[in-house]
Amino acid sequence: MSENNVFATLRGSGRIWAVAAIHGELGRLQSLHRRLAADIAAGDQIVYLGDYLGYGNEVRETVDELLLFRRAFLARPGVEIDDIVYLRGAQEEMWQKLLQLQFAPSPPDVLKWMAEHGVGPTLAAYGGSVEDGYVNARDGILALTRWTTTLRQTMRGYDGHTALMSVLRHAAFTDDGTLLFVHAGLDPSRPLSAQMDAFWWGSTGFEMMDAPYGSFRLVVRGSDRRRGGVRVGAFSATLDAGCGFGGVLTAACFGPGGEMLHLLEA
Repeated sequence: MSENNVFATLRGSGRIWAVAAIHGELGRLQSLHRRLAADIAAGDQIVYLGDYLGYGNEVRETVDELLLFRRAFLARPGVEIDDIVYLRGAQEEMWQKLLQLQFAPSPPDVLKWMAEHGVGPTLAAYGGSVEDGYVNARDGILALTRWTTTLRQTMRGYDGHTALMSVLRHAAFTDDGTLLFVHAGLDPSRPLSAQMDAFWWGSTGFEMMDAPYGSFRLVVRGSDRRRGGVRVGAFSATLDAGCGFGGVLTAACFGPGGEMLHLLEA
């Protein structure tokens, strides 16, 4: 991917709504969308911070809900296609790697790790299972290739699902350098172009940020594997309130100066 496709640019002159990790929690997403629909004003933008898949049992329906709300949002007067952005989360990164499992050095070990990190419900949503994966991995590369091809074809059968996965960005930032949005964090010692897996798995350095990251006043993330709850500091903000693990789904509205104006919970 080119850098233009990896990062999304948002207008820094208006409000931006950031939606935390969803983890297949359809009911909470629907409830949050109803509140967003009522609170969004002309000129607002939306960035979803990843982890739409995994853990919850309504993964496919969650993706459908994301697509439905996207259509409704884009139908509003004055809204442009770039006003809504989707980041790639750890779950989406795992899913893309699973669809290429036949190329992994040790497919059974990789699949085991993925299963321990929530990929099972996503597999079930598209007609597979972890057990099927183990069987095909044992039978060899050709069997595994047929299995992942079937998963891809099944996903293509659901309108818009493959297309959504193809437009996920690694990060998003405002054109004035005020706000940076990421999935799970970043390594403050590295430039944005060299973050690699830190976007999806975070970094201990994120929690310890005691200065701005580059020109950005605030870095906002939507997933926290430590489940520490919503936290807003001087230079970083975490919006993960544990959706998918018994907690609520959150969306925060940020003003042009990087200040948090509203926090919605569903």
